[in-house]
Amino acid sequence: MKNVYMSKKNKVSKTGNPVSTAIGVGVGVALAAGISYIMSDHFYKKAIKRTNFEQSKISKAAVNPDSDLSGREWIEDVGYEIWELISFDELKLKAYYIPSKIQTDKTVILAHGYGMEAKSMGDFAKFYRNQLGYNVLLPDARGHGMSEGHYKGFGWHERIDYLKWIEHVNLTNGWNEKIVLHGLSMGGATVMMTSGEVLPPNVKAIIEDCGYTSAYDQIQYQFGQQYKLPKWLAMPSTNLLTKLRAGYSFKEATAIGQVKKNKIPMLFIHGEIDDYVPYDMVHQLFEACTAPKEIYTVPDANHAEAFYKSPETYIKAVKEFLEKYVL
Repeated sequence: MKNVYMSKKNKVSKTGNPVSTAIGVGVGVALAAGISYIMSDHFYKKAIKRTNFEQSKISKAAVNPDSDLSGREWIEDVGYEIWELISFDELKLKAYYIPSKIQTDKTVILAHGYGMEAKSMGDFAKFYRNQLGYNVLLPDARGHGMSEGHYKGFGWHERIDYLKWIEHVNLTNGWNEKIVLHGLSMGGATVMMTSGEVLPPNVKAIIEDCGYTSAYDQIQYQFGQQYKLPKWLAMPSTNLLTKLRAGYSFKEATAIGQVKKNKIPMLFIHGEIDDYVPYDMVHQLFEACTAPKEIYTVPDANHAEAFYKSPETYIKAVKEFLEKYVL
């Protein structure tokens, strides 16, 4: 009997205490969840939460050294009106409005890049007004510049804001106004995402410069570039936290999905050595677009540099495109 008892005792010893095992598993799960939260919270604060500094990758392109006045200085010199509207989620959004020199029925709405502000599009505003004769509206995206908001929408919530800016132009300037959308980087993604919505017929053309296929693709690419992290480690938890805090997921913020529904003529622009938004994205977007479309690329341009590397040919490409569709 003693041997039998010892045998059972040894068996219990090998399998361990079920309660202790469950506690160990629970601690491990809690630890993993804690690490995941800390990591995703870090990435949310770094990539999604509002910041009040300009992203260095693009800010060097915000000033044209060959210009008499930088875009920012030009905006202050020429003067502007401040326009305001309230977003779908009760944020006060603001924009600079610069009327053309001579009265016109053409207005361009410019969309700036990630971490930037409306005035960073000053050089674009300058050539639209001075060389093309347009009125210019430069909104500060939610979470940027003068506009309210605690997060960057990567173009997804901004697309709804741009529908309201289009409406604001129509209510102010009249429904016969011919409207063009032109965006850079995240602004390029913004105008592409806007393109998939139902737009009024007086939106005549869209120009996107170095925009990405989706927030998911771009953030995943940057995680790999900057942190050398596999997508499974950081993306799911950061995506979930963004959904909870900002109200959108990376995958739903898709430019490529929106251009498939687009009906407005679109010009795609990209630098061929772009190492921030990969060059191959522009070809994916171009192929997906079902509307009349053209593509213009600059061989020696990195991210957001196409205009500055080749301003004369850039303006020529934009002007010829608009002359076809903005009559």
